[in-house]
Amino acid sequence: MPVKSVRVGMVDSGVGPEQVLADSAAFTVRDDALWQEAAGPDRLGHGSRIAEVIADLAPESQLYSAQVFTERLVTTAAQVSAAIDWLVQCDVDIINLSLGLRQDRDVLRESCRQALKRGVLICASSPARGEPVYPAAYPGVFRMTGDARCGREEVAYLETPFADFGGCVRALDEQLEVSGASLGCAHMSAHLVRYLGQISGRPRLSEARQWLIEQASYRGPERRVE
Repeated sequence: MPVKSVRVGMVDSGVGPEQVLADSAAFTVRDDALWQEAAGPDRLGHGSRIAEVIADLAPESQLYSAQVFTERLVTTAAQVSAAIDWLVQCDVDIINLSLGLRQDRDVLRESCRQALKRGVLICASSPARGEPVYPAAYPGVFRMTGDARCGREEVAYLETPFADFGGCVRALDEQLEVSGASLGCAHMSAHLVRYLGQISGRPRLSEARQWLIEQASYRGPERRVE
């Protein structure tokens, strides 16, 4: 059966000039107001690393970039919420959020709820330990982190209080500027893109979760060897 094209939304710092996008937009705060603007270059390299992983593992994907980081890896719930809403309007199948905000905000929770209601899968970074972050902590959002055991094609089924699944922690060029949870999330999104390419229509959340579990090379959290 031929693999269908899957629309992948990224909420991040943008992408590099060599990366092909189906569409892009930036969401910025200026003069105490939220603005949607044309996306600029990725000055931080974070989004480019994420896009490279997804495009390499899931070349059938169409990438949509919602830029919420510009000069620093700092954003607001309002920006992320607007980015999610825009990606839903673009009719994406899955949204990768290799980011986490410390504070729960109504506007972000509602955007995630509406996206999930439309059948969009949401993958968000979550630390392997520590306090919960958002949107990963919202019901229905896949809590993704990094797992040093995983190669690029491998999945770890963690099911801990902190994360659901873990993926490879390495960028394609082996650069280390991007954290393990961010890259783990990107790898897991790419795995789900492969799944989405094999089915018709919108997936059930439970079925997508079960598919990931069945792909798992590792079960349970990493354990330190003394």
